[in-house]
Amino acid sequence: MTILPLLLVAGAQSTYIHVFPKEEGDSETVTARVPLMFCLPVFLGLFLGVGDIPGQEGIQDEGDRTQVASTGQEIETVETVKENPVVILKTTKGDITIELNQEKAPLSVANFLQYVDSGHYNGTIFHRVIDGFMIQGGGFTEDIVQKPTRAPVKNEASNGLKNEAGSIAMARTPAPDSATCQFFINVVKNAGLDYPSPDGHGYAVFGKVVDGMDVVNAIKSAKTGFKKGMQDVPIETIEITEAVRKTEE
Repeated sequence: MTILPLLLVAGAQSTYIHVFPKEEGDSETVTARVPLMFCLPVFLGLFLGVGDIPGQEGIQDEGDRTQVASTGQEIETVETVKENPVVILKTTKGDITIELNQEKAPLSVANFLQYVDSGHYNGTIFHRVIDGFMIQGGGFTEDIVQKPTRAPVKNEASNGLKNEAGSIAMARTPAPDSATCQFFINVVKNAGLDYPSPDGHGYAVFGKVVDGMDVVNAIKSAKTGFKKGMQDVPIETIEITEAVRKTEE
């Protein structure tokens, strides 16, 4: 049986360890609660994978286990504007408005905006939803087909922004500079994802939800299951119908 890496979610009184089977048919998810002091050595060097903490594991290659090649396009030019860009994710649950922090995370913001402007996110789904942790999307279609990506972006997790409730961050594989199109929105404070935890690199926050947290909360409460080998997929598809920049009124 193949098992995904352990998932650490910091809690107020204890640490939760979730062991996720990689493929449907493996043993059921095992959940244990153990003191944090016994867990820290285990997590050194492990990744969270929007595979198991939001990395892009299946994210990147779960399902048919086939890696999707990058288009090789580098981030072009980091925009310089007086005000932070704002993006609206129009979903089947409602709109989520996100303010991007261009000052603290210029590369991540430029990367995200390229995917927005190209229409990449239109028709993608929230494919990994864990109440009490985060909601992740931006990489797969309703049929769990992974969309092609651009070249990965440098990890900006050391920018001082925290994985607080309502913040948006880049999902990645165990490699620190591997984030492409997938993102996740924290639904609680996830200090265990902040730089340098949990693997010495952290997960890069690049913005925050400024309107539509009720929509985020509705998504996090969705019933989930297995679909094409992936775990925590909403049973009722939650689609990003369109992602657009908010223009000045």
